[in-house]
Amino acid sequence: MTLRIGIDIGGTFTDLVAIASDGRVITRKTASTPHDYGEGIVNGLSALLAEEAGEVTDVLHATTVGSNTILEAKGARTALITTRGFRDILEIRDLRMPVLYDITWTKPRALVERRLRLEVTEKMRPDGSVAVPLDMDSVAAAIEMIRQEDVRGLAICLLHSYANPAHERAIADAVRAALPDVAISVSSEILPEIKEYPRTSTTVINAYVQPVVRAYITALDARLRALGITAPLQLMQSNGGLASAAFAAASPAHIIESGPAAGVVGGAALARRLDEPRVITFDMGGTTAKAGLVEGGEVLRSEAIEVGGGVMVGSRLLVGAGYMLKLPTIDLAEVGAGGGSICRLDAAGAPKVGPISAGADPGPVCYGKGGTQPTITDCNLVLGYLDPGGLVGGAMKLDLASARSAIERDLAGPMGCSVEDAAYGMLRLASATMMRAIRAVSVERGRDPRQFALLAFGGNGPLFAAGIAAELGIRRVLIPPLPGVFSAFGLLVADAEHHASQSLRTPLDTVDPGRIAAALTALEQAGAAQLSKDGFPAARQEVRRAALARYLGQSSEIEVPLSGAVTPAAIAAAFGEEHARTYGFRAPDSEPVELTGLSVITRGLPDRPRLPARIPPFAAPGPAQRRAWFPSLGWTDTPVVDRAALALAPRNGPLIVQEYDATCLVPHGATASVDGFGNICVAVG
Repeated sequence: MTLRIGIDIGGTFTDLVAIASDGRVITRKTASTPHDYGEGIVNGLSALLAEEAGEVTDVLHATTVGSNTILEAKGARTALITTRGFRDILEIRDLRMPVLYDITWTKPRALVERRLRLEVTEKMRPDGSVAVPLDMDSVAAAIEMIRQEDVRGLAICLLHSYANPAHERAIADAVRAALPDVAISVSSEILPEIKEYPRTSTTVINAYVQPVVRAYITALDARLRALGITAPLQLMQSNGGLASAAFAAASPAHIIESGPAAGVVGGAALARRLDEPRVITFDMGGTTAKAGLVEGGEVLRSEAIEVGGGVMVGSRLLVGAGYMLKLPTIDLAEVGAGGGSICRLDAAGAPKVGPISAGADPGPVCYGKGGTQPTITDCNLVLGYLDPGGLVGGAMKLDLASARSAIERDLAGPMGCSVEDAAYGMLRLASATMMRAIRAVSVERGRDPRQFALLAFGGNGPLFAAGIAAELGIRRVLIPPLPGVFSAFGLLVADAEHHASQSLRTPLDTVDPGRIAAALTALEQAGAAQLSKDGFPAARQEVRRAALARYLGQSSEIEVPLSGAVTPAAIAAAFGEEHARTYGFRAPDSEPVELTGLSVITRGLPDRPRLPARIPPFAAPGPAQRRAWFPSLGWTDTPVVDRAALALAPRNGPLIVQEYDATCLVPHGATASVDGFGNICVAVG
């Protein structure tokens, strides 16, 4: 018996899913351990392997250690070597700010203090020719400063190095020879693209988190070996592909948004299996809710995001609050609304939900671990939507009386309403916040959410999905098997991927087609070489090409998928179609189109299908009914079934579908059934 194991760490729970060689699926949820996330992984693995012994062949992991390092400002002491005159680019940034009229707002502190931004004498021209030769004396002075300041991470980012990396490579070689223990990040290797601030910021982020991520991966690998697991550790990248532990340790900027990506990847795999052309993924956990888009079985990606600026609301205009990371990332909108989100009244007495969360420790009031402020989970409990007998099969007991008392004290009493009205009002407020995320990945991307199915997962997603769908005009909701651990399941169906890009700025009507072909070939060869190192022969490699283009005079570009013969005319035509789909219009064909770059995704294909043909519904014994509160019905004796029982015949709401890892709420007026794969299908309105 062999096992493939996926591990996803959330703010409240650490989720594990194993697929056995005979097709069986084993799940385990354990409390996250924020003081040492590796401890929670070991706890979960020990419990899972005690239940199901077997040889572990793959360990696939999604982690937030990179993003947390930036959020908590706990990265390595980092220096930057740059071209003379450009040391302040981290302060100048791109002059964007998320708030226009708040005079108290301050931009985030640079990850490298100014005294460690070191200048060297050199200069490249945009065409790659040398304007000023590299002065090695200035390099030696920078190295001596790094030595004296005990720097652990170094970013090297010189002007126009994307066109000619010779000077960056010479500096890196000199630093390695003098200071072999310093972790070095070179911009021409991480992001060989134009635009100085995104390239500098991305390289600095890589240098800042690299020692921390490397230590985390090394320690986790040692813990796996101590459990007798010798399988290679692979990590989810922000772009939705898997990468080896060695690649992630060397280039941790690629796994900054590792955690949220896995669920969307699982949603894409499921959409392909079901032939669903358009799906919005909705992942609500204990701290945040995240929305993503899947079209034609492929995830929607963004070319740049900001990290460390708090919860993302998804708008492309509200930027400047964090640190620019210009690497391909699954396009997600995230809001601070989860099961642990604290419900409160502000100074003016207005109700608020999140973004502050009770997290795993102390957690909601009903957990009985010291939490005193009511949360979304407490509201769901007092309304009867959650089982008072406990979560995760009763392993985590819930204190209904304490939850009700906290809501009465902090919400219902001050607002002069009943506990039920206060709790339901907070759930409506949380739903409104989460709808912002769904609109951000649909309406703001030129898509009509009414044309999509809503795929809801996470520990709390199935509780809110039907209500949110009704508000947005979405008619179909899908709750996949294993919804509470679906992100961990997504790891098990992900492919190994490597993304590479290269700046190539030129008008399409004058470019030499051979120049485009040569650049694409170089990118493809680099990706193929990396996949070969990961154990994928050429026969199991797939290549996808894309171009970055814009109308001449625009300041930002969009990604254009390329298929078939890649010619300037084909790129221009594909750009016009993508521009019309994203923004609702396209310029006349006579409008000049400028190519700004090329990108290639090389994907390692599995030797056998990773997604099971069907996941049979699990039986989860529980009460046949319980009293639950609905705004139009009041307290109602509501049937409680498991997925296996629902598979026997469709049921009308109100209905509660209770499982080991999540609870699905089917409201009055909706109908629920189970399809051939094992999904709960809710027809809304």
